[in-house]
Amino acid sequence: MTNAVIDAAGLAELVSALIDRGYRVVGPTVSDNAIVLAELESADELPLGWGVDVGPGHYRLRRRDDDAVFGHSAGPQSWKQFLHPPRQRVWSSDGAAPEDSPRYAFLGVRGCDLAAIAILNGVLGTGSHPDQGFVGRLGRIFVVAVNCTEPGGLCFCASMGTGPQVGPGYDLALTECVDSSGRHYLVDVGSDEGAQVLAALPQRDAGPDEIASARTQVTDAAQHMGRQMPTTDLRELLIESRESPHWDEVASRCLTCGNCTMACPTCFCTSVTDVTDLTGEHSERWMSWASCFEFDFTFVHEGSVRQSGESRYRHWISHKLGTWHDQFGSSGCVGCGRCIAWCPTGIDITEEMHALARERDGDD
Repeated sequence: MTNAVIDAAGLAELVSALIDRGYRVVGPTVSDNAIVLAELESADELPLGWGVDVGPGHYRLRRRDDDAVFGHSAGPQSWKQFLHPPRQRVWSSDGAAPEDSPRYAFLGVRGCDLAAIAILNGVLGTGSHPDQGFVGRLGRIFVVAVNCTEPGGLCFCASMGTGPQVGPGYDLALTECVDSSGRHYLVDVGSDEGAQVLAALPQRDAGPDEIASARTQVTDAAQHMGRQMPTTDLRELLIESRESPHWDEVASRCLTCGNCTMACPTCFCTSVTDVTDLTGEHSERWMSWASCFEFDFTFVHEGSVRQSGESRYRHWISHKLGTWHDQFGSSGCVGCGRCIAWCPTGIDITEEMHALARERDGDD
């Protein structure tokens, strides 16, 4: 299909068209001094002209010198919260059926987050015992992805092979271009429904130079990542570093708060709680997110298996970058950098892997 171009008015029409089709459109907006994901009533709520400055344990909004709406890197939330909610009822004694999941349209899904959705599907959707709630939610979404042209200071998606160009799984993909002619978007179509939605928007055919310019911006972005992983077999590095004294150094900084697992777009662990009313006549079972940093996460009859912060951090990073391959056939990390930004003490997963690599290779 020929690439199309829509302008700022076309983006506003896209939001309206999705709402008219019965979708609840969720996208980035400014709230509480951050770029957060929320339901949109119109494109006017998008973060026009806002960017972010990020670093280890640091996240600040800043005004851009243009009117880009996707000129920012990952915020504190991911799309996981809509597909795998933080708290959900799984059973009720009165037989009440679970509520139907909304039809969501996700607007502004980056390459790293699109890959995270696919990874979550591999864990929760396509295994021997799929989570039917997740499967139902995933099957009802419409995805408007966005190619990154300006990586953030903590982005390392290029190291993980998840960006900056979006992979498969989108209905429409946008590349935002801001120049003297204004703000406009090169549109790629990924599905029949995406083509139908695009056909309803004001648009024009993209010229060869426009297509080449947009593709070049995305390609160049891969060379300007804020972080990168060591160019080695990370799974093997973690196996070889199992008894490294470096874990003690990490533990001296880690608060075991679990922020990294809550912000991560692929962490999926849950805990189940049964609750009853005061009469004992009604009971429910609820499933909530859990973290492997919790002391009771590995509780058995003799106590918790991983009692030290050292062992819990080592388990998290070893699973994320190592044994996830054994379980699910891929890495569990997509290079979004959220765990670095939202760690209260600024622990950097990329730097920890570089430190282990230097230690193994005998470098200072």
